[in-house]
Amino acid sequence: MTTNPWVRPYVLTGGRTRTKHQLYVHTLVSAAHFDARAASKLAPESRKLYDRVRLGPQSVAELSAHSGISLGVTRVLLEDLASTEHLQINDGAYDSPFDHRLLKRVIDGLSELG
Repeated sequence: MTTNPWVRPYVLTGGRTRTKHQLYVHTLVSAAHFDARAASKLAPESRKLYDRVRLGPQSVAELSAHSGISLGVTRVLLEDLASTEHLQINDGAYDSPFDHRLLKRVIDGLSELG
């Protein structure tokens, strides 16, 4: 499954190349419920992503790979789907439980030893 080779990526994203929120390749995306009626009204590329998310939470990279849509386009389309509440972007799924300031002090201390 790949996107139509005749349609340029900027057409799919309306010329946008960046998202308002940072969507890392490991950011998890999920859907609380699947709305078949809403899915039928989506553009084909957005529909591929929405259909794929209904299988369960997946990372941005997985969605891109399985849908055959470039990573940049996937990020923009996922943000669009999240803004219309078709799906949820789980921003904090990979936050570190460690205090970054403490880790920096440890690294600085080790550097002084060497």
